[in-house]
Amino acid sequence: MDTRIEEIKGVLKKYNQEHLLNHYDKLDETNKKILLDELENIDYELINSLYNNTKKEDKHGQDEITPIDYLDKYKLNDKYKYYENIGKKAIKEGKLAAVTMAGGQGTRLGHNGPKGTYDIGLNSHKSLFELLCDSLKEEGKKYNTTIPWFIMTSKENNKATVEFFEKNKYFGYQKDKNLFFFIQGELPMIDTEGKILVDENGLIKLAADGHGGIYESLVKSKMTEKMKQLGIEWVFIGGVDNCLVKMVDPVLMGVAIDKKVTVACKSVVKANPHEKVGVFCKRNGKPNVIEYSEITDEMAEATDENGELLYGESHILCNLFSVDAVERMGANPLPYHVAYKKAKYMDKNGDIVVPDSPNAYKFEAFLFDAFGEVDEMAVLRVKREEEFAPVKNSDTAGTDCPKTARELYEKYYNLS
Repeated sequence: MDTRIEEIKGVLKKYNQEHLLNHYDKLDETNKKILLDELENIDYELINSLYNNTKKEDKHGQDEITPIDYLDKYKLNDKYKYYENIGKKAIKEGKLAAVTMAGGQGTRLGHNGPKGTYDIGLNSHKSLFELLCDSLKEEGKKYNTTIPWFIMTSKENNKATVEFFEKNKYFGYQKDKNLFFFIQGELPMIDTEGKILVDENGLIKLAADGHGGIYESLVKSKMTEKMKQLGIEWVFIGGVDNCLVKMVDPVLMGVAIDKKVTVACKSVVKANPHEKVGVFCKRNGKPNVIEYSEITDEMAEATDENGELLYGESHILCNLFSVDAVERMGANPLPYHVAYKKAKYMDKNGDIVVPDSPNAYKFEAFLFDAFGEVDEMAVLRVKREEEFAPVKNSDTAGTDCPKTARELYEKYYNLS
């Protein structure tokens, strides 16, 4: 153990992070081992690079942004059945799996537990997880198959999520046969001087690495290997908080297969030109998503000859990938975006500091940054009221909240 600590001390000294062992002697044996494991697994060169990037200006302003082509699912006419039949065949052959990103907690909803365990207030009192599972099972019956389900948790909520499924008998799925759990990656948070923060327990202050970490997490956890063993060629990736998400869509699959693209995404038209959503575009000739903060008023309001917004296709985190594409995208980490956040931490004296303003950098990768890895992708516009009912805010916000999601869900399924 002494040799191990001395080696770690040497690395920490090299990167000016010696403070991370300040409270080591006060930890119990279990936490001592956890801390040493954490310290050995940190990519200090990456942390240095990320810190240096916080001082640089965003270069996105120099990118060339142009509109992207899309198909409207309900204006395909004769092509609708054509695409649908191609997709149905692939689904029946067991080539599709679903991945649900469920690493978040329900804190903003006033819920103590994983977000997926939240009850949006339906008469059935079903959780978000069960609503998604019902949809998957219903689609599976149509095609006489079981759609394998992969759920990405976080270190913070993995145990509670797995226990919730166990308690509910996995909602009819079978763990490790057609239901799989894997954990999202994390990165240390750092202060404005580039020092890695220590959490309240004397361990490293870690934060989830954003939904862009999905590719690397799928590869590192060997889930892509598992998919290939099961004969899966396509994977739909969506979030746990959209209770109307259609993870099994033969038209979307048919479009991807027919057009020979490795990524196909769903969009909904913006509610208004200035809705605060990311929209599909081409960035320097490659598929991408541009955040609302990057769009000028002129771009936001620009229309084509039919009066349609040129930048009107909202990214709703409903994306289909070939498994090969996921593996390629997961081979190297995506660029990280920095967020300036409030973070509780332990100072050098062992006191817990609770800041009242942002004090730390958190680093996240965005799933859509990987779109630039492909030359072309398909974008399929769907109806918001049929496929997009997110639960992101508390009811006091008035939008994307349990009340609005419940109303959309009840209307779609004729429950009201």
